Amino acid sequence: MSGTDVLTETGPGNRVDRKPELLVLRALKLGDLLVAVPALKALRRTFPGHRLRYAAQGWLSEALGLVGGYELLPTHGLDEPLALEAGVVDVAVNLHGSGPESQGRIEALKARQTIGHRSGHRDGPPWRAELHERERWVRLLEWHGIDADPLDVGLNTPHVPSPVPDATVLHVGAAYGSRLWPADRFAAVAAALDAAGHNVVFTGGSGERDRAVDVCRRAGLPDGAVLAGRLGLGEFAATIAAARLVISADTGAAHLASAYGTPSVVLFGPAPPEIWGPPPGPHVVLTRAELRRGDTFADQPDPALLGVTVPDVLAAVGGLGLP
Repeated sequence: MSGTDVLTETGPGNRVDRKPELLVLRALKLGDLLVAVPALKALRRTFPGHRLRYAAQGWLSEALGLVGGYELLPTHGLDEPLALEAGVVDVAVNLHGSGPESQGRIEALKARQTIGHRSGHRDGPPWRAELHERERWVRLLEWHGIDADPLDVGLNTPHVPSPVPDATVLHVGAAYGSRLWPADRFAAVAAALDAAGHNVVFTGGSGERDRAVDVCRRAGLPDGAVLAGRLGLGEFAATIAAARLVISADTGAAHLASAYGTPSVVLFGPAPPEIWGPPPGPHVVLTRAELRRGDTFADQPDPALLGVTVPDVLAAVGGLGLP
């Protein structure tokens, strides 16, 4: 038995081996999961004998399955303590942040080993706000002696087929108004691409279906092109993986396109692409950095996003060799 094996009681005189547990805290959204993939894969390689758990919102379970090897521990942000007793976790990893809330949740686990940024509780690398998110978490692991590659972003093949192989996906939604490129501009792009022979479809969450229907109708396309609100997370990933092209704001759709090497045009508003942009590949970033206000939670589109025009997007598509 190795030094990290754990024994659990199953009855008088009956003791069986149980895997030691590694817990990653990153109780955020889909895009946050996807930029952490290089770190998650490095942890999986480094701790092959551990039970791997990922603390995040329950709806991410299908997406986490695309990473492979992790179980989801349903966790709604940092509002409540993690649903694990102190001392159960062998290795605790803070990929959520470096503030007192996430550090407190990690410290409460009383793990044998903790991997995190420098805090009042323990040593670690200092937090550097200017780092790209993929680089940030890779650098954290490397400080703790774990090899990781920031370009190791690939995901497993979705377990379901794409309902629309080779489609051009316009993901018209976003979590915040600051990232919503105007509907009339999405519609103009859709109409132009449809005229050029693209099979255009519109994706988004269930709460974004009305917006997708509006964009579709403005573009003069049939309502059947609207997939928003109709796809499970696995089907959505399959749609992106098999797409001809993805056009999206800085959202989970863009990060899925990066993971599957699908050509994409990504429109950035409040978030700088230097921190959240795609890796090298068939991806074009469009923004007007000099106009950026940077208020993620604003109701209105960031000026850096509004500075991107329909001709800019169509030129980017042409630059990818997809007229």
